[in-house]
Amino acid sequence: MATPPSADSSATSTATATRTSTATRKPKIRPTALIRASGGPRYAVALAVDALGTGLLRPFLLLYGVMVLRLSAPVTGTAMTVAVVAGLVCMPAVGRWLDRGARSTVVAASMLVRVLGVALLLAAPAGHLWLFATAALFLGIGNQAWPAAHAAVVATVAHGRERDAALAAGRALRNAGLGAGALIATVCLAGGATALRALAVATGLAYLVAAVLAWTVRLYADPATLTRNEAEGHHSDNGSKSGDGGKGGVGDGGGAEPAPRMRALLTANVIYAFCLNVPEIALPLILVTQLHASPVWSAAIFVTNTVLVVTLQVPVTVALSRFPRRNVLAAAGVVLAVSYLGFLAAVSLGDGWGAPAVAAVAVVCTLGEIVYAGTATALVTTLAPAHALGRVLARFELSTGLGLAVSPVVITTLAPYGATALWGSLAAATLAAATAVVY
Repeated sequence: MATPPSADSSATSTATATRTSTATRKPKIRPTALIRASGGPRYAVALAVDALGTGLLRPFLLLYGVMVLRLSAPVTGTAMTVAVVAGLVCMPAVGRWLDRGARSTVVAASMLVRVLGVALLLAAPAGHLWLFATAALFLGIGNQAWPAAHAAVVATVAHGRERDAALAAGRALRNAGLGAGALIATVCLAGGATALRALAVATGLAYLVAAVLAWTVRLYADPATLTRNEAEGHHSDNGSKSGDGGKGGVGDGGGAEPAPRMRALLTANVIYAFCLNVPEIALPLILVTQLHASPVWSAAIFVTNTVLVVTLQVPVTVALSRFPRRNVLAAAGVVLAVSYLGFLAAVSLGDGWGAPAVAAVAVVCTLGEIVYAGTATALVTTLAPAHALGRVLARFELSTGLGLAVSPVVITTLAPYGATALWGSLAAATLAAATAVVY
């Protein structure tokens, strides 16, 4: 059983002294400490296996519906979209479950529900839309629940800069697994429907192994202890030093509802989340339809994005953890907005130099994404009251999911009106979101 740190006054003094003495030093996170802060070796392996399984199937779920189940592409895409949105509805229940003390159990459940989704995929006969839609729903629920549950696990076993680094490492590991899984799946696509069924089986087995490993961690946080420590004023983080820049916590006293400042942060996060779909949706659309560039450019940008996230997520997050998280998150919005304006300038170069310029600006956009992803969840865990951590994380992931769900529609709607309409609107909205984060 894992509980928050002791409220003993001497321990508190020691922790305070340690933070003070390390505030002026460059933060260093050793690999062993990083694994421990991430939940331990078994949990780290579970994350890697889960990410690999997701990489095997997630990018090719649409192809599975079309090639294996013989559904039309529009019907398959609509079913997937509806399933993802419906999966978001489950997030409040996930938050309440986490606030009852569950930690690794929720992570394991998010993996097991995806095992059920894969099983339904394999059981679905050709032309059976409802089984495919139900399978996509379970996969969506698992994918939506996992980030909040994982963040709660990390926030329970690690604090301060170690927690920030562990959250960043989890994202880097997940991107590496997704990339490796997608690469394996791409190679296997030559086998057609039979290969896709084999990939689904491999994915289900990966989720099952990951769920068992996560469940054996048996991490639990006692809600009574969390409430008592919070009432006594014992906090695991020093928000004014390395957390939220002295803005204080969140909650209305009872912690049942987010304070207006948290609502502003969650609203801003919807806009920030658009950046996650820029390499996958906006740039390929612009490169192919407006610049008439080869699809190779889109693939190169996607690969570069993945490599940069995997290699830079942890060091960048650790380096920036010395600064107030609100300021860092706002800076991420500025970087993203500048990159959007850079895309606008790159498109104006036309067919010749446009594609290389877009690829160069994409690196800046990825850096903004890295800063945003490494700071946003850490800021939310700092602001959230301990007894409502699960509900606040669920709201945060709900806002992220909403941004990811609506961004394809917004991007594809604005693109036909020209580059200024698309990139100018994204830049203005992101700057407004960055302002809302600070004030």
